[in-house]
Amino acid sequence: MKKLARKWRESHSDADDDKFSLPTLDDSRPMDTQEQEELVRSLEKSQAQQSLLWRSVFAVLLFCYAAFLIYSIFRQSSSPWELRYHAYFMDEVDSRMIIFADWVAVLACSMTIIGLLQNSEYHRRWIWYSCSAGVTLAVFWLYYMLRMPRFHWDVIWLPFGPLSGAGVCLYVDRVLAESSSEVRKLRGYMYAYKAS
Repeated sequence: MKKLARKWRESHSDADDDKFSLPTLDDSRPMDTQEQEELVRSLEKSQAQQSLLWRSVFAVLLFCYAAFLIYSIFRQSSSPWELRYHAYFMDEVDSRMIIFADWVAVLACSMTIIGLLQNSEYHRRWIWYSCSAGVTLAVFWLYYMLRMPRFHWDVIWLPFGPLSGAGVCLYVDRVLAESSSEVRKLRGYMYAYKAS
């Protein structure tokens, strides 16, 4: 009797499991040409949308930073040394040098934005130009920060703001380019499969 009950439970538990399981496809079946084309096309579209989204996000962030720097330039020219992060350098640097350094930072941010949003073969050069301007700014600000009697960590963004912005955008551009390259390889494999 116990043997019969156990068999009955096992047969009903298998039937219950089948009732709640999802149907599966045969994964060993290769995709036909139309399915491959649709998949690759959807991946290309998704990659293009992601690329546009992330390039736009970082371009907007850099634009906001550049707008802040322009505000900073305006405040330094209208009422010098009123902003605390500029006032630290009152005894070390001329006001015009501060304004010039901020303009160079705005230029560096602008070059990075152009490099992110430009759709050409040489767009990455703009980001590299921005990196070199960022290195120059970092040397300028660090020189004067190290000459002060006390190092102010709260203005560490002055030397490293434009440089880190350009570096992050260079990384984002490289990752997006690799992603695009992988999708192109996938399309190439699809046509190679058709030819063979």
